[in-house]
Amino acid sequence: MSRKYESKRVRAERAPHHGAAATAEVAARVLAEAGLRAPPTTPAPDEAAVASAMAAAREWLLGKQNPEGWWCAELEADTTLESYFIMFKWLFGHPDHPKIPKYAQVLREAMLPDGGWSTYHGGPPELSISVLSYVALKLAGISADEPDMLRAREAILSMGGAVKANTYTKYHLAFFGQYDWKHVPAIPPEMILVPMVSPLHIYDMSSWSRGIFVPLSVIYAHKPTVKIPEERGARELFVGGRETAKLGLPRDVETVTWKNFFLFADKALKFAEKFPMAAARAMALQRAEKWILERLPKSGGLGAILPAMMNSMIALKCLGYKEDHPWMQYGIHELDMLEIERDAERIEVQPCVSPVWDTCISVYALGQTGLSPEHPAMKQGAAWLLAKQTTDAGDWQVSNPTPPGGWYFEFLNEFYPDVDDTCMTLMALRFAHGWGTLPGIPPRPLPASPVQRGFKGSEAPPKEYTEADQRAASERGVLWMLGMQNDDGGWASFDRGNNKEFLTKVPFADHNAMIDPSTADITSRVLESLSFMDEYHLQRCHNVADKERAAKAHYVVQRALEFLKKDQNHAGAWFGRWGVNYMYGTWQVLRGVALIGEDMNKGYVRRAVEWFKHHQNHDGGWGESIASYDDPKLQGKGESTKSQTAWALMGLISANQGHSQAVRRGVRYLLDAQSPEGTWEEEPWTGTGFPKVFYLKYHYYRHYFPMMALAQYRDCLAGR
Repeated sequence: MSRKYESKRVRAERAPHHGAAATAEVAARVLAEAGLRAPPTTPAPDEAAVASAMAAAREWLLGKQNPEGWWCAELEADTTLESYFIMFKWLFGHPDHPKIPKYAQVLREAMLPDGGWSTYHGGPPELSISVLSYVALKLAGISADEPDMLRAREAILSMGGAVKANTYTKYHLAFFGQYDWKHVPAIPPEMILVPMVSPLHIYDMSSWSRGIFVPLSVIYAHKPTVKIPEERGARELFVGGRETAKLGLPRDVETVTWKNFFLFADKALKFAEKFPMAAARAMALQRAEKWILERLPKSGGLGAILPAMMNSMIALKCLGYKEDHPWMQYGIHELDMLEIERDAERIEVQPCVSPVWDTCISVYALGQTGLSPEHPAMKQGAAWLLAKQTTDAGDWQVSNPTPPGGWYFEFLNEFYPDVDDTCMTLMALRFAHGWGTLPGIPPRPLPASPVQRGFKGSEAPPKEYTEADQRAASERGVLWMLGMQNDDGGWASFDRGNNKEFLTKVPFADHNAMIDPSTADITSRVLESLSFMDEYHLQRCHNVADKERAAKAHYVVQRALEFLKKDQNHAGAWFGRWGVNYMYGTWQVLRGVALIGEDMNKGYVRRAVEWFKHHQNHDGGWGESIASYDDPKLQGKGESTKSQTAWALMGLISANQGHSQAVRRGVRYLLDAQSPEGTWEEEPWTGTGFPKVFYLKYHYYRHYFPMMALAQYRDCLAGR
């Protein structure tokens, strides 16, 4: 059975059973059902048991390291990914490709019992994903008359049918003549010609939106349509029939709104297309083509994320590139690298890969457990990370004119480093000595093309790193990261000053990620990374010899703290942009402000502590459902997970609660749940892509975060 859709029963059967713990859990459940709460009388976990659990977890993680020095776990997401791959094969003229039935099998197994597909494991059916998955199955040859397809169709119609789906879904329907091109939101390529001095240009979009929409604008200009057999279409997904369906974009009831303004602009653009505009369109398409090709070298496909990678290939095809062109071969190869062939019948697809992210957290977690900086795994991991620091300018330089120095998320993505990976890598390097020899690693193959200048195809020679190299790399990283601080004092992920809220109202912005504003989780992680440097620590910066530098550091930190205080919600928690959800944001804030030297007795900190304690489950763990993004009343509520329990523990320990009953119970929960192999299992997803739209399951979150929590608890017991 696919890991993506394993049942709770199967996971429960695999989980370790501990007699006393299981009995206590049953007793707690009985008390809860009776409206009572078990008294918090958990004794402090035995230090030897904590040390043993840490050692087992460390050995498990060391065994997962690649010989080149990196870690990379599976990254799981919803069935839009397999649907895209089926449609991509059709668009490129391969309707009978042997992989299509394998993608389709994953889709069929993922269908909910009552029909439809969800954005995350255990979630309700979602319309856009359900439409995509249904149409992909039709293209794969599955009859609409099969029982599960009938259930899916009924679920889709009950949610409003295809006309209520999002922009990206409608574009994919239009590719196959199932939606009228004149009714999809216009994404004109001329937008790339708008100068950056204007109040609205492409760099006002988030980096991932640029990567998606620049090639999609090329696709919109060409409006490619593949003719398919009538029986493989999706006419049945329109309430009342496709002939009578209202395909136009709905307006707001109020007259003067940003949404209505952009809808008027959408109509104006479509009207203008009826008149001669060949010169402007040709110029825009040339500029868009150049923009795409400039970003393909030194990347694992455009932006190294699936939608941008796939759109770039479709766009180049529209521009006349043949499938055997080197750039097309390269891009398609990178898409193939996202596949995981489970068995002879199933192929699952990842949205991207996460080696830098998994490696920097793994090195950091191992360092926290006390693994020596001289350990080969630490040196090799650090050396590999040093080799991934960016050296070229990227899109970020439009608003941050500092030298390159950040780190990205994937194996290769030079144009798009991000703050989160950068600050996490900086912390990892503090725990590890990266100097030594990094074995020669063959670069990912790049095509021989006139566009590609200055890239060699030979194997990379071994790279020698010294202590000075590591220090210089860290200094470049800190400088780049500081340059990314926003005017509100916080940090975002990929860009600076990317916060024009009105852009979220454009018709094609319904992926809920049009901008990249400051977030509490990234801002707090930056503070944590800065705490390793004396001049940024509030309790020490006035003792730094360079008073001017200390004053600047103090200003940076104070602005960040002010942002965090304003961003706290009325319940005392913080929204989690990149992890689920308030558990993630609140943990990050408590750890960041504690390490930077904030007084942890302040009122806003105590409110967060009480929020964590109030949301602890009866089994001692913590959990929060992805549903909290749609309904804030569900914040902090959900079945216990190992990763979210670890986040809560690290937050409470940071707030001087290491000896509290809440922490003792949480640590006991992790100890009891550890498997004989030294790891932990969890079924719910706890990673976030785009809130309310796209979620992730990082398959190592269930491991290295509990390991970090146990290490911090051990340090608390030891008074460190």
